[in-house]
Amino acid sequence: MSKNVISFFAGVGGIDIGFSQAGDFETVYANEFDKNAQHTFETNFKNADVILDRRDIRTVEPTEGRLGEVHADVLLAGFPCQPFSIAGYRKGLDDERGDLFFETLRIIKEKQPKVVFLENVKNLVTHDHGNTFKVIREFLVHAGYYIKWKVLNAKEYGNIPQNRERIYVVGFKDRETFERFEFPDKIPLTKPLDAIISFGEKVEDKYYYTADKQTFYPELEKEITSSDTVYQWRRQYVRENKSGVVPTLTANMGTGGHNVPLIKTADGKIRKLTPRETFNAQGYPENYELPADASNGALYKQAGNSVVIPVIKRIATKINEAVDEVDALDLPLPETEGKLALLYTKMLGRMEGASYPVAFFDEQEELVDFVKKGHADGSLPMLEFFGNEEFFEAIRKGGNYEFFTEIG
Repeated sequence: MSKNVISFFAGVGGIDIGFSQAGDFETVYANEFDKNAQHTFETNFKNADVILDRRDIRTVEPTEGRLGEVHADVLLAGFPCQPFSIAGYRKGLDDERGDLFFETLRIIKEKQPKVVFLENVKNLVTHDHGNTFKVIREFLVHAGYYIKWKVLNAKEYGNIPQNRERIYVVGFKDRETFERFEFPDKIPLTKPLDAIISFGEKVEDKYYYTADKQTFYPELEKEITSSDTVYQWRRQYVRENKSGVVPTLTANMGTGGHNVPLIKTADGKIRKLTPRETFNAQGYPENYELPADASNGALYKQAGNSVVIPVIKRIATKINEAVDEVDALDLPLPETEGKLALLYTKMLGRMEGASYPVAFFDEQEELVDFVKKGHADGSLPMLEFFGNEEFFEAIRKGGNYEFFTEIG
């Protein structure tokens, strides 16, 4: 049975493609504000004139227009990673773009999809001592979702030779589906670099580095010695990626600046990756079309901001199986506005965990009585209540924890 997908911060459609490859998912609405990304999206999604909403999410009303017309089984959101990225300004939710998560939450509460899928940078977990992700987690769970999260590396979970760690958050409205869902297991990396990079093929001259164009070329020539790996120019030195994979792609790669992935070609020349190769390193299919009239700078940015499609596909397949196995009822979310919530959280180190609402209450006394009764009859485990300080200490130390939180 086909599942309707609504997609926010859709970029060039990578998450949507991953879900569509997993089977029963069809994007019926996509929101993307960046004009260059819109152009690439519409080049590849032939129904873009119907499903693509080009407005700022802040102006989108979930009950109006195309979004108001469609039912949502799944909501996707790869909300902008810059506020939380190591490569960004580390401002987190204080950044003006940080409130885009809350715009997403506003739409989640109105559309109430069975499944919520979020993707972001690994650094989201530990940003601001863990507070940024704590806020995101608690708001999602207080809305009524049962969530699991895990940081996955593309080279370990997607059979893609790129060292790219991202956090994936999956939320369900019903507990049974939540309990059945598990993230995919690691798989061997069998795809070699030359499956995504054309070491032996001549490309346009603009991609090659030469002594007359780059003042730092002597340093490149000295350090870039192998055609079996990928290097980076790190402003003042060359870094070799010795693990045999592409280093994490960034939005500013290929512009002549920091983090530019470089290779030594089969004929001994030095060049940066082409835009097509960067899309290859994200697992985009061969028939994915890069617009001929798009600038290289725009395409590099789009690839760097995108996702590793095979990882998305494997997670979406697991979601599909969990939802289909239980034939999840599409029940409304609980009314939680103004209520206190008792939340359960389990952390398996810093990079994996689960959290869900245990119960909601109108008064503090009700929550206290509920916990006392649960402890007395054995229906609630004897777990510590974590406040902010206890949680931040857990993030600082790492390790496994189970705890309750009171929020609202």
